[in-house]
Amino acid sequence: MPLPQQAALNDEVRMNVQDHWRGRARYTVFDSDHGDGSRFAALVETWRADPQRPAHLHVVALTDSLQPGFHRIPQDDSNVTLDLVSAPLEAALAELNAHPDFIRLHGVQGTDFVRPLARLTALGARLEAQGLDSEQRAALAAQGFAFDGDDATFSTRKPRLPSTPEPDRRALVLGAGVAGCAAAARLCARGWQVTLIERHPQVAMEASGNLAGIFMPLLSRDDNIPTRLTRAAYLYALRLWEQLGGVGRAFDGDRCGVLQLARDAGHAAVSRAIAGDGKLPPDFARWLEPPEAQALLGLPAPDGGWLFPQGGWARPGSVCEALLASCGDLLTRRFGAGEVSLERKGDEWQARGADGNVIDQAPTVVLASGAGARKMVQTRELPLQALRGQVTHLAPEHAPQLPLVLCREAYLTPSAHGVTCAGATYDLDADPQLRAASQQENVARLRGLVSDPQAAEGAPLAGRVGFRCVAPDRLPLVGRLPDFAALGTTERLRDVPRHPGLYGLLGYASRGLIWAPLAAELLAAQLEGEPLPLEMALVDALDPARFVLRARRNSRHSPETAPNAADIGP
Repeated sequence: MPLPQQAALNDEVRMNVQDHWRGRARYTVFDSDHGDGSRFAALVETWRADPQRPAHLHVVALTDSLQPGFHRIPQDDSNVTLDLVSAPLEAALAELNAHPDFIRLHGVQGTDFVRPLARLTALGARLEAQGLDSEQRAALAAQGFAFDGDDATFSTRKPRLPSTPEPDRRALVLGAGVAGCAAAARLCARGWQVTLIERHPQVAMEASGNLAGIFMPLLSRDDNIPTRLTRAAYLYALRLWEQLGGVGRAFDGDRCGVLQLARDAGHAAVSRAIAGDGKLPPDFARWLEPPEAQALLGLPAPDGGWLFPQGGWARPGSVCEALLASCGDLLTRRFGAGEVSLERKGDEWQARGADGNVIDQAPTVVLASGAGARKMVQTRELPLQALRGQVTHLAPEHAPQLPLVLCREAYLTPSAHGVTCAGATYDLDADPQLRAASQQENVARLRGLVSDPQAAEGAPLAGRVGFRCVAPDRLPLVGRLPDFAALGTTERLRDVPRHPGLYGLLGYASRGLIWAPLAAELLAAQLEGEPLPLEMALVDALDPARFVLRARRNSRHSPETAPNAADIGP
C-alpha cells in the first residue's frame, strides 16, 4: 500500500480503537475481511506506538486465501496474536471461541450472522460497519448494538459467561519429550514461570528419542476431524519452526519433502478424486501419477503417490532443545527426577519424588509424560495404551539412497549422519529390547516400499524401541483432566468434574512432532482465557473428558457394568 494511503489507514484505526483499549490487559479484534493485511499492520503499528496500550493484542480475521479452518500465525512480538479463519462468516462465528472488544464488518450478507455474533461479543464492544442495509441494522439493534451513524456499541442483559481470571503464571510440566517441551515454550512465551520435571537425565529419552520423526499432513475425502486437526497442526508447526530459525538450522532435520505412495489402485483412484477437487494448494499436497512419482523417486511407484513438498523429517530431541532454548530464564529444569507423584495441597500441586520429597510446586500442572500418565493416580483411569515401536537403523550400504522421505504403511528416511531410519512396528507388548522379528517386519515393509526383494539384505540388528501413548480414537488429549472420583451423571463436556489446575497433553501416538506445538498453544490459550486457535468442534474432540461421556454411553448398553476406562473401546 502506498505510504499516504497507509498513513491515512493508520489514522483511521487510531481514531477507532485507541481510546477504547486503554486500561485493558487484553484487546480482541474481529475483522470480517483480512484483505491484504494492511489493516492488521496499521492496528499493530498503532498498538506499538501507544504507551497506554493493552498488554496483549489479539486479532481474528476472515480470509479466503488459506485452506479451510483456523490458522494461528506466529508473530515476532509474542504479545500480538493473529488468527486467520478461512470460512464463511456464519460458520466461523459458530466455531469461534473469542469475545471481541472491537468488530469490523465489511461487505457482509444477510442477517444469519447477527445472533452468533452477539453471543460472542464482549460487553461494551464497538462495532464498525460498512455497507449495512436497513434489515441488518435492525437485526443488530435487536441484539443489543446501539448505532450512532455507522458505528455501534454493544450491551445486553442476557447472562454472559464469566471471564477467565488473571492466572497465577506458575506451572509444573511433567515430561520433557516434544509434548512437554512445547508446553514449556508456549507458556514461557506468555511470561509463565515453568518448572520442567523429567524422570530421565535429559530430554527426549522415551517416545521422542528416535533419530527421525516424520512431519506430513493427512488427506481424506470427507475432510474429517483427524484430517482437519493434523492439517492445522502441521501448518502451525511449520510456521513456528520457521520462527525458531527453521528446520535444519534451529534443529536437526530437513524439509526435503515426503512422498506417500498409494497402497493400491483403489487408493490411487480415491486420491485422484481428492486431487481433482482442485482444493489443495500445490505447495501443500500434489498428486503424482506413476511416471512423475518414479522420476522423482528414482524407484518404482506403480500406483503413484502424494507429494508433500513442505514435509520432511526432524530429530525430535533437537526440536525439544530448540523449544526449551526459546524459554530463556523463565524455565527451570528438574531432570533425573525418577518416578514422580502429584499431591494437591491447598491451592497448589506438589510434585514429589520417589523418596517423598517435594521437587517443586505450583497452582498449575501439565501432564505431558506420555505413557507414564498411566501410572499417575489422577490419570490412570484414562484409556491410554503404550504401543511398542521398533525403528530399524540402516547403514548407507544397506539402504537405498532417497532424495526425500518415502512412506506408505511404513516410512524410510534419507540417510542423515550415516543412518537411514525404517519403521516402525506397532506392538502390544512391553519388551524394551531390540528383537530380530521386529527388524524383519520393518525390512519386509521397506522392500515393499522400494520394490526390491533384496533391500537391506544382511543388515545387522540395530535401531531403537520406543512406546507411543495412544488413545482409543487415535486423537490426542488436550485440556483439563477429568476427576473420575467425582463423576456424576453429566451428559455434557462442560459439566464433567475436573481436577483443579491439572491439565493433560497426552496421546500423541505417531504424530507428536506436529501435534505438540499446536496442542501446547491451545492449552496455553485456554489457561490465559485467550481466543482459541482451533474450531470448537476440534477443541471438543480433543477434550480428555470425552472418554467419560463415552464410558457412560457404553454403560447404558450394559446395565450391570459400571462405567470405567476398561470398558471404553475404539
